[in-house]
Amino acid sequence: MPTKTVFKTEIEYVSILDEHGQYDPKLGDGLVPDEDLIRLYEHMTACRHLDEVAFKLQRSGRMGTYPQNMGQEATSLGAAYALEKTDWMVPCYRENAGLFWRGMPMEMVLLHWMGDERGNAIPRELFCTPLAIPIGTQMLHAAGLAWAAKYRDEKRIACTFFGDGATSEGDFHEAMNFSANLDLPVVFLCQNNFWAISVPGRIQCSAPTLAQRGLAYGMDCIQCDGNDLFAVVKVVREAARRAREENRPTFIEAVTYRLGDHTTADDARRYRDQAEVDLWKARDPLIRLRGFMKEKGLWNDSKEAELQEKAEREVAEAVQRAEGIETPPSTDVFDHTFAELDPQLTLQRATRRTTSIGQSPDAAAPAPAVDGH
Repeated sequence: MPTKTVFKTEIEYVSILDEHGQYDPKLGDGLVPDEDLIRLYEHMTACRHLDEVAFKLQRSGRMGTYPQNMGQEATSLGAAYALEKTDWMVPCYRENAGLFWRGMPMEMVLLHWMGDERGNAIPRELFCTPLAIPIGTQMLHAAGLAWAAKYRDEKRIACTFFGDGATSEGDFHEAMNFSANLDLPVVFLCQNNFWAISVPGRIQCSAPTLAQRGLAYGMDCIQCDGNDLFAVVKVVREAARRAREENRPTFIEAVTYRLGDHTTADDARRYRDQAEVDLWKARDPLIRLRGFMKEKGLWNDSKEAELQEKAEREVAEAVQRAEGIETPPSTDVFDHTFAELDPQLTLQRATRRTTSIGQSPDAAAPAPAVDGH
């Protein structure tokens, strides 16, 4: 009996505004109104300045390890712009631009990296989950949120972000499998920046694209220029429509690059060639968008100077709010962990000691004053 082809497909690559300033009007016209384009550029600029300041905060000992977002701002911002305000954004840790667009205050990200848990208390109405440091776990959360929305018959989807290295994690495959088999409204947005810390993408995946990893689960898959804001908006908007109307997940590979180190604890010069970094600097999403707006008469050097001053002021105010936040009481660990405290926990909360464990609370010494009370 002759053989036959049982499966055949292709994966499209979407680019609308490339690094050379070439713009495809057929794909891009009407996608982002001019007034929104200006706001989006201003937003990315502020995020870029926050990166620069956060780096200095870490180096001066005022903040812990920080992962810079520079070079990748268009991916999360384009997605946030394309999603509905009540859709879930489930980030990794390089999605500042998208989170800020949704209304998350800048100082919350700073507080997170300063080790203050209040940076993770994102207002419920923003529909954003906290930053996810373990690689890949957030994709399972996105699948669960989407499953809940489908169960409740809510027209709400989940969009989750992750890097190329995360596609090698078991959590990635479990989330993809659940979402495809259960028809869950999820958008999986892989920010392929070519490096999983120091491990290059060619070692992470031997296939021509990461996008095709979704084919094994029966998903629609697409690749786009992740430094092209227009392209990201277009592919996420279509994926969101599919999720909302058809309850089908989509895998998007946004090709981008992190211009900085993996984090402030890393030195990428040890494993990356400077020529590669310089190549991607020319593909910077901010440079690309600024050039396009100037060509359209939407932007000029005077507006750029004003924007830089505004960004410096906004970031300085965010830093001031983060560093000036009231010191939390030591009892927070109890108050935000337990709904009710038994006598033993009540004693520990009052004494801030665990030496009473195993003893009768009645026999313990009187509790000292706590926080001035």
